[in-house]
Amino acid sequence: MKILVTGASGLIGAALCARLTGESHEVVRVLHHADTGVHPEIQTVSLDMARALRPQDWTPYLAGVDAVVNCAGVLQDSARENTRHVHSTGASALFTACEQAGVNKVIHFSAIGVDRQQPSAFSASKLAGDEALMARSLSWVILRPSVVLGRPAFGASALFRGLAALPLLPLMPDTGRLQVVQLDDVISTVLFFLQPGSPSHLTLDLAGPEALSMSEVVGRYRRWFGWSSAREFILPNWAAAILYRFGDAAAQLGWRPPMRSNAAKEIARGAVGDPQPWMTATGIQPSSLTSALRLNPATVQERWFAGLYFVKPALFVVLPLFWIMTGIISLTAGWRSGVDLLIGTAAGPLAEPAVVAGALADIAVGALIAWRSTSRLGLFGAIAVSLFYATAGSILRPDLWLEPLGPLIKILPILVLHFAALAILEER
Repeated sequence: MKILVTGASGLIGAALCARLTGESHEVVRVLHHADTGVHPEIQTVSLDMARALRPQDWTPYLAGVDAVVNCAGVLQDSARENTRHVHSTGASALFTACEQAGVNKVIHFSAIGVDRQQPSAFSASKLAGDEALMARSLSWVILRPSVVLGRPAFGASALFRGLAALPLLPLMPDTGRLQVVQLDDVISTVLFFLQPGSPSHLTLDLAGPEALSMSEVVGRYRRWFGWSSAREFILPNWAAAILYRFGDAAAQLGWRPPMRSNAAKEIARGAVGDPQPWMTATGIQPSSLTSALRLNPATVQERWFAGLYFVKPALFVVLPLFWIMTGIISLTAGWRSGVDLLIGTAAGPLAEPAVVAGALADIAVGALIAWRSTSRLGLFGAIAVSLFYATAGSILRPDLWLEPLGPLIKILPILVLHFAALAILEER
């Protein structure tokens, strides 16, 4: 079969494409941004679902396609994401294009509980997309998974690993229970419904066999890592609200933190459902979290990732602040000190312009690091500026290497931090 998969770089989409390719299906991966050079053997289409809002935007990519699996989804509106366009308008355009192109089989990923309650734009737009598909004359299946966990560290799988690494576990207030479902079971479900003659016009909750609190999920990951239980405390509502707002602010800069306002609304509802219709339709027996983790022992890579999970946001808060504040201080309270450092050196006549130029460069580097789409460029810029400062300082003021506060020696750990940030920059 030739199968078009949207959201092909996400947790479900990436795993599905790998499984389909391994079973000799022809796959067309639809990505927001094409990953040039990755999986060159698989046809890849660069198409932003939030912009592909007309059926004709999809028609060229449906030629010869036998089935479509829509895995695209975003958590919250931001500078990079639009829930209504991705989940509803863009999805509806895709379904209409499928109908017009004669692509009859469509498997669509929604979210558990959206038919019962829509506390946020995420769930409301997901439900709108479900209804758009049900209105089409297609052989459709709507899958509504609970929180999907798997070996890949992405989204909730990554968050729970990171939380498990904390010796003191902060718990968000007002969180519902979760029937977490395993990625392998989700992928097996899609493969079942891609088979010829499989049932259609079904809406199924994909839920695990046990309803767990977030504390219990994190506890299972800690035991998987081989660590004892963490001490727990519930964050006060005001502290949780601040963290969610910080997440919203990071999203406006292009990052994708899992803790945002929509997440707060969704986890208050919980992610529970009845897996029996799913089990009856497919014969799949969903795995528990404990049994799934037992089959995949934790490795040193897993422990490294968990330990670094919250180090990453700390780096990308501290580094932009460091550079921006350094530039501001150089132009204000530190102006005289900066100029005096250059007076009496070969650069003395240009001391004031040099301080201004350095300050502006610092601010620019910090802004580039803070903005997700330019963060890699900003990190390389920071490394280049640091090396320049080390070289210029060694030539103009070599005595600074021997200063008690080590203004030049401190460049070395700063360089290391930027290389560490580059190493953990990628999100998927």
